Amino acid sequence: MTILVALDLSDSTDKVIIVAKTMAKMMKCPMYLLHVAEPNPDFVGYDVGPETVRDQLAAEFHQQHKAIQQFSQELRDSGIDCKAILAQGPTVETVLNQAKKISAEFIIIGSHGHGAVYDILVGSISAGIIKKSNIPVTLVPVKD
Repeated sequence: MTILVALDLSDSTDKVIIVAKTMAKMMKCPMYLLHVAEPNPDFVGYDVGPETVRDQLAAEFHQQHKAIQQFSQELRDSGIDCKAILAQGPTVETVLNQAKKISAEFIIIGSHGHGAVYDILVGSISAGIIKKSNIPVTLVPVKD
């Protein structure tokens, strides 16, 4: 069994990792940590767009890569077979595509629990993944 853990790298990431670590140890299975970075805005590409915007996006992407790699290393240090993935794209579709790509049999994600009105106006990543996933999804409540 392989677990995919989707992380948003917010303050709640530690809570999701604690649950994922417990499950990986219980099931004695490998784990992939995934962070989906925002796709480049349409006006910003590698060849066009304001240089300051490109530099800022590159710095954010580098920081996200560093963070996901650090979490992965900490899990490996604790005895868990763990790899990190940083991908760009629409979040729900990217999580599901990566799950398929690595043959994940289980997805773990955090749920901020903003409520129905927020979900209607803004949308919910966790709801989108649950709705479209064909493998089990575990939600970790991370509301403070």
